[in-house]
Amino acid sequence: MCLMPYINSSSLGVISPDETGIQGLVSGTRHCPWKMNQLPPKSPAASPASESTNSRVEALDNLSMDSFWLEVENIKQSTETEQEECSLADVKTQEEGEAEAEWLQDAGLSELLGEPGPEQERLVLLSTLTRTQAAAVQRRLDTYSRSRRRRNKQPVRDVRDIFADTAAEKEESSPDPLWHNLRTSNAQRKIQDNFSSAAETQDYSCTVRNPGKEEMFNMDVAYSEQAAVLLKGSFLSESRKLKDGNSLTRFKILKGRLGVTRIGDLSAQDMKKIPTLALIELTALCDILGFELKRNKAAKLKTTEKRLFGVPLNTLLENDQKLLPNTKVPLLLQALLSCLEKRGLETEGILRVSGSQTRIKSLEQKLERDFYSGLFRWDEVHQNDVSGLLKRFIRELPAPLLTAEYLPAFAAVQNIPDLKQRLQALNLLILILPESNRNTLKALLEFLSKVVARENNNKMNLWNVSTVMAPNLFMHKGLPNKIPEGKEKQLAEGAADVVRMMIHYQDLLWTVSSFLVAQVRKLNESSSKRYQFCDKRIKNLLRKIHADKDKVEKNQGEPSKIVKVHASLLLKDSLEVHLNNATRVADVLRQFQKNLCQNGWNIVNTVNLLKCNNSMECTNLLLYEVGGNIGEHCLDPDTYLLDLYHINPHAEWIIKQNPSYPRMF
Repeated sequence: MCLMPYINSSSLGVISPDETGIQGLVSGTRHCPWKMNQLPPKSPAASPASESTNSRVEALDNLSMDSFWLEVENIKQSTETEQEECSLADVKTQEEGEAEAEWLQDAGLSELLGEPGPEQERLVLLSTLTRTQAAAVQRRLDTYSRSRRRRNKQPVRDVRDIFADTAAEKEESSPDPLWHNLRTSNAQRKIQDNFSSAAETQDYSCTVRNPGKEEMFNMDVAYSEQAAVLLKGSFLSESRKLKDGNSLTRFKILKGRLGVTRIGDLSAQDMKKIPTLALIELTALCDILGFELKRNKAAKLKTTEKRLFGVPLNTLLENDQKLLPNTKVPLLLQALLSCLEKRGLETEGILRVSGSQTRIKSLEQKLERDFYSGLFRWDEVHQNDVSGLLKRFIRELPAPLLTAEYLPAFAAVQNIPDLKQRLQALNLLILILPESNRNTLKALLEFLSKVVARENNNKMNLWNVSTVMAPNLFMHKGLPNKIPEGKEKQLAEGAADVVRMMIHYQDLLWTVSSFLVAQVRKLNESSSKRYQFCDKRIKNLLRKIHADKDKVEKNQGEPSKIVKVHASLLLKDSLEVHLNNATRVADVLRQFQKNLCQNGWNIVNTVNLLKCNNSMECTNLLLYEVGGNIGEHCLDPDTYLLDLYHINPHAEWIIKQNPSYPRMF
């Protein structure tokens, strides 16, 4: 079956094929000798790296894959009369060093390749990296440098000039620091000697122990460092057998004193820094786990005369924002999901049962003509046809919703033996996605969760929904596909399981890890400083930056602090708050509510506050951290403010209305 890019079972990546497998899917059984009612046999021989994956897959034998193959057949029937060219250029095999060069560029380190660029920005980024992240950068630069030397080109500047002294200063006792021995195969086992004492004292054994119990999901320490600590402790990755949706392991995010940051809590300016940091961390995590992260090369999209189907997400959003500013999810997708939520959630087999292909194509033409004019009549459309339009919209995107570059990585998450580490990789991949793709994916997953919640009526449980949606997310006509013989069943089940994880754990996956937020703060803090650089002073500068990083805030011993909280949109006055070690954001909002009601403050907009029992409710109010080493940060109600003050003493705290509540003026 031509499901997704060929995945090397011993690496988290894709081996570029020389054939486009989607054509094999839609042209019959030339590349797929098995029939729809005959599951392909398991591979007679499995590599050691895939044994743990196979043990998980075997547990899925009792979970029907019929919906998956039926959906593949439906896709085949819907495309066999269409002779469209691929909307993406074929992915070509990259030369040695080319992938590393692209990685360094995407990681914001193109200056290391000898390209002109602001040296200060590169130095600031390097100064924020953890040891495992720095090692990942070094590996890519070593590979790129070797390829340049082989091609008799001038070698690029070695990043070890920057990292070596910093590493030596921090790890004088280490006879063989990681970045001096990156080429050796056992480098992964030496990395633990470079960890800070804080990371080593953490107990991460729960990532492979106590299956079936609620487990803590630590986002304070970089995932790659957690994985290296596990490797040092010789914890064996016990493959967790997949069960039905009701038995999936429950994870609870371990809240530090700074609370939890969700996607959307950070300003757009700060969120732009997250994908670069997430890419470096994902690569470091894959290095520790022994997987190689490979990405497809981005391809140019072909233009289309259509206005809705087959249009790039960014183009759709640009057009939609002319009608409705600040639109983050395409209006057509919103309309499809809204229609299904109103009339389709109770329909049995709503995503599984296919609508009429003739009607769906006719409806597509009507939508192209009448959608923006408001003349399209949704109440006259059969719900199974609407679900068909939804899946067609996703498949017809010129580039996959999970992006052409990272679709192989999403598909290969199944190769990671441990569930928690699979979720860590998925979390980073979602943070890497472009904002338009991420927002669209979230809207889709939220709808799929609602479908699962009505399982008793629509007979669509979590696994059913996942098997139906997996082909629509992982099959794309514009990407080359080739699957080794005997791997169809394993890869199909793996793709469905990735979709299942995204649906079931979406709240966790749409979280920005605390260690990434800390790196953003350091980037902002360091970027605000103006240094005059010269080559002789680079090492001294990085020593100073790393020394600052390792300092513990002296004021943390201060027992209390009085600060002012502003609410300029609501009040002319500011709220004076006495902070101690127990003061949380929720306490400040309650104090604001109490003073607002009792002290007769000069209220600017009373309509911004919801009244209940003659009192003001603060449930529609949020506290934001603004300025200092952050752009704007919506704070978790459980954030301890004295700790936050010590980390960002120059920020202002502002109370604003919750944007999810409708404004009442």
